Amino acid sequence: MKPSVVSPAKLIEMSGAYWQSCALHAAVELDVFTVLADEVLSAEALSSRLKTDVRGLSVLANALCAMGLLTRNQDGYQNTETARTLLSRDASGYIGFIILHHHHLVESWAHLDKAVQTGKPVRTRSSHGDAVQRESFLMGMFNIAMHTAPGIVSQIDLAGRKNLLDLGGGPGTYAIHFCLANPDLLATVYDLPTTRPFALKTIEGFGLSGRIGFEAGDFLNDPIPGAYDVAWLSQILHGEGPADCEKIVEKAVSVLRPGGMILIHEFILDDTLDGPLHSALFSLNMLLATDQGRSYSDRQIRNMLVRCGISGIQRMHLKGPSGILYGFAA
Repeated sequence: MKPSVVSPAKLIEMSGAYWQSCALHAAVELDVFTVLADEVLSAEALSSRLKTDVRGLSVLANALCAMGLLTRNQDGYQNTETARTLLSRDASGYIGFIILHHHHLVESWAHLDKAVQTGKPVRTRSSHGDAVQRESFLMGMFNIAMHTAPGIVSQIDLAGRKNLLDLGGGPGTYAIHFCLANPDLLATVYDLPTTRPFALKTIEGFGLSGRIGFEAGDFLNDPIPGAYDVAWLSQILHGEGPADCEKIVEKAVSVLRPGGMILIHEFILDDTLDGPLHSALFSLNMLLATDQGRSYSDRQIRNMLVRCGISGIQRMHLKGPSGILYGFAA
C-alpha cells in the first residue's frame, strides 16, 4: 500500500474511536432504542423503565443524540428513524445482534498486545461461548447476511443446479436466499449441533422448512453426507490455519458431483497481505480468538482450490469488504 501521512489529530481520532462504539454497544445492551420505540420519554421516565441511574442514562442519551441516533426536545428523548428501524428489537430490520457480538469482543481487543506477544488466543471463539454469546454471534451473522445476501445471490448463476451445501452456514441465511432466488433448488445447512435451533427457526420463518434441511456436525472432524451441485463456504476459512482450510476445501470438493461449483466467500486480503483495511483488521480479530485463524489472500485461496482439483477459478468482486472466489470440480 502507498505510504500516507497521518496527522496527530487523525491518530488521536483513531485512538478514541472506541468511545462511540462503546456508547452504541451500551445502548443496545440496555435496550434503549427498544424501550423508546415511537415514544418521547424524559430522562427520568426512560431511566425508570430501563432501571438505570438517571444521571448515567442522561449522559448516555445525550451522547446518542450527538451521534445522530436519538433526538431531544423539551419533552424528552426520541429515536431517530435509523434507531427505530435498525436498533429496536421490534423492528424487522434489527441489527442489534451483530452490535452485541461486537460488544462481546471488546474485552479481548483490549488485550491485543498479549495476543501479539504470545501468538495465542485471549478469548473463546464466539461459536463456542455461552448461550448469550452464541445467540449474538449467530444472529449477528444473520443480521449481516440479510443485508448482503440478496445482492450476492443475484450475481450467482445456479441454473440447472439442484442441491446446495451451505457449509458452516449458521442460521442458514444464504441457503434461504439461494432457495428464494432459485425455486427448484434444495439446500442443506451443515453446522454444529448448537446452531440447529437458530437455523430451524430462521428457515421456518421464511417458509422453507420443506426445501432446506440441517445436518449437525463439525466440518473439520466429521464426514459430510450427501452429494451436491454447489458448495457455499461463507466466512468459515478465516477461523482456521492453512492446513485445516485446505482440509475443509478438500472435504467440500469431495461431496461435489462432477462439474459441481464451489464458492468461497471471505474477507480477502491483497496478495501483499497489507490490505484492504477491514481484511487486515479482521485477521487481528482471528488472532484474538483462534490458534491459527487469519484472513487469506486471493492467491492463497486460489492455490487451495487448485490443489483440491478445482479449475476455471474466477474472482467475483463485491461491494464492501468481502469477495468470492469460485471454480468447478472435475
